[in-house]
Amino acid sequence: MAKFYFTHSTMSAGKSLEIIKVAFNYETQGKEVMVITSHLDDRYKKGTVSSRTGFSKEAELFYDDTNLKELVLSRKVKPNSVLVDESQFLKKKQVLQLIELVDEHNIVVMCYGLKNDSFNELFEGSKYLLIFADSIKELKTECWYCHSKALMNLRFDEEGNPVYKGSQVNIGGDGKYLPVCRKCYNKVKKFKKPIERNITN
Repeated sequence: MAKFYFTHSTMSAGKSLEIIKVAFNYETQGKEVMVITSHLDDRYKKGTVSSRTGFSKEAELFYDDTNLKELVLSRKVKPNSVLVDESQFLKKKQVLQLIELVDEHNIVVMCYGLKNDSFNELFEGSKYLLIFADSIKELKTECWYCHSKALMNLRFDEEGNPVYKGSQVNIGGDGKYLPVCRKCYNKVKKFKKPIERNITN
């Protein structure tokens, strides 16, 4: 029986690389896999899931009004699995469409995304994935400033100052966000963004 999975993480936890690895494993087994990602993510080439390690995978784009059930079932070959990147940007109706793919069409659906925004509020997509997913997994990473587990995403402005209010959606990578623990999220108000360091994804 197919299942519905949600894997959440903070920034810099290797989420994109995980999707690419899962897709590769399915394909080496001769199984049909479909990768979908949000049109909002323009950090790399649109229509791809890209890891900072240099690996990438072509993907279909979803928009706020995309019917994901129709998109998946319109393919000539029905996929064995659907991998959704940036799933925090899903709307509630789209999460329900993915559930129909699992329950009515026996397609495994795996969603990957952030749980909370940089102001520590749940994204709409993440909220409903947490409610409906059969299995919930966390990709863990360390706080940028200490060795504690990162729980939050800290946003910085162009001058390197931490940002604690504004729009929920503000696309950016390591130049704009850092994974931090709860303590450092509040403590870092006194500091500016640290000098860039190498991160492996």
